[in-house]
Amino acid sequence: MTADQAPPSSVNLRWLLAGVGLVAIVLAAGVALLMHGPAEGGISMAEKLAALRAERASLLARADGEARLRLLDAFRTAGLLSDALAARHESDTERPFEALPAVRQRAFAELDTLNATLREAQARQGEGARLAARAAAGRAAQALERMAESGDDLPVVLSVSPRFVAPRRATGELTLGPRAAAALPRAPPLDTSFRLEAPRAAAGEQASPTVPRYAPDFAASADDDPPVRVEIVGLHLATAGGPRPVLALGGWRGEAEMAPARLFFSVPRSAFVTEAARTTLANATLAVRRGARTLSFQLTFVVLPDRPGSFALDQKVRETAQESNTLVSPEVLARAGVGESRSTRRCFDPPAGWRFDKAMRRVVIVERLGWIDDIGDPTLNGGSVEFAADEGPDQICFVATAKAATKAARTATIGRFEATLVRDRPVERALRSGVRALDWREPARVATAAGTIEQKLYVKLFDEIDLEFDGTAAGRVPFLRITYDRERSVLVLQADPAAEP
Repeated sequence: MTADQAPPSSVNLRWLLAGVGLVAIVLAAGVALLMHGPAEGGISMAEKLAALRAERASLLARADGEARLRLLDAFRTAGLLSDALAARHESDTERPFEALPAVRQRAFAELDTLNATLREAQARQGEGARLAARAAAGRAAQALERMAESGDDLPVVLSVSPRFVAPRRATGELTLGPRAAAALPRAPPLDTSFRLEAPRAAAGEQASPTVPRYAPDFAASADDDPPVRVEIVGLHLATAGGPRPVLALGGWRGEAEMAPARLFFSVPRSAFVTEAARTTLANATLAVRRGARTLSFQLTFVVLPDRPGSFALDQKVRETAQESNTLVSPEVLARAGVGESRSTRRCFDPPAGWRFDKAMRRVVIVERLGWIDDIGDPTLNGGSVEFAADEGPDQICFVATAKAATKAARTATIGRFEATLVRDRPVERALRSGVRALDWREPARVATAAGTIEQKLYVKLFDEIDLEFDGTAAGRVPFLRITYDRERSVLVLQADPAAEP
């Protein structure tokens, strides 16, 4: 054996160590496979739950004013179902999703369908898409109820009230945003479009609260906003002897008042962030303790703004305009022999579609002639031109009379009349109310004009939702009651927080 050859025992040791390392690598790969999910192409429960939470956050972030009002129940159902599924599967997040029982996979499928219809309703914004989202929400609510009846002791939230947080009470005063310390910018040019919009804060700048513009000590508002009473209905929301569930909203936290299958919270109205003219989403977190685990449920509220919006009413009115013209009649001649008196009577009807204004007429003696032995002298004619007393109500009759002043005179009288013709012509014109603000306290009244043949009512709710109606029967409008006082011919619009969609 030479010096550079390793002994047999050393070679065997190296092969033994290599085999042990290979086994360790295989074991590590197996453990990693077990810990990090199923094989390629599958999905774990952790990934599924994370996707659900991301989907919910994305849907809420994209919800505009219309979606907040029309699809709030669908958003809530999607959130409650995803939280209920998370509460039941957060302990086995590494479990393959395909390994779930068919009943539980069906609940996930209903939630996926609901999220897809919500995305479609936000993209298309049509009544058909909203109806599909509500139908999917109904099926998801049934899946939530089946989960509550499954017999496990894990918490499930079935419903939350209120849906909409009423506006603040102290907004009936004249209010004005506080002036900034810096110089105010130059006022923009007057915008006559249909919009009542408060100046918006720059990006990243916190909106300043409104302050009273007119509030002396003797007229200071005594309207304090009462707390918002939040009621949560569900199963297994608390355990006997365990800690009470806690609701957190912004910087406020409060413990629940307990009742069978119900939790109650008195949340200060100031905890809900409110904008002046737009609705806002408020997301509260309900924390429920289960042993060492804390299960959370996201509760969504829509907060109504201080100002409900604005409206305008356009009316098309048909009125009667009087058109006039002057009629000059043909001349009429009356002749009388020596010493005689003769009269000529003529009647005239107005042209078709016209009528005589008999208060505006006159007779005209064109010429009055008289002769004795062919020597003319108008003083020899004592005749006249007069309106006839026996004329009809819609005609004008006049009489021209030639009358000798002496027995030897011959006479002739020429006369006519002039009268005003009138007729009624329909004229259509538009009456515009202008843009007027709605108020949560005082109803807005707009008089409807006589002769109105068409109306168009424009409503802008919460500075985001544009509605348009024909006639006075506007139907059901969210947070707005529209009535028509027929006795006074007045359209009444009352913003009402209780008139929920």
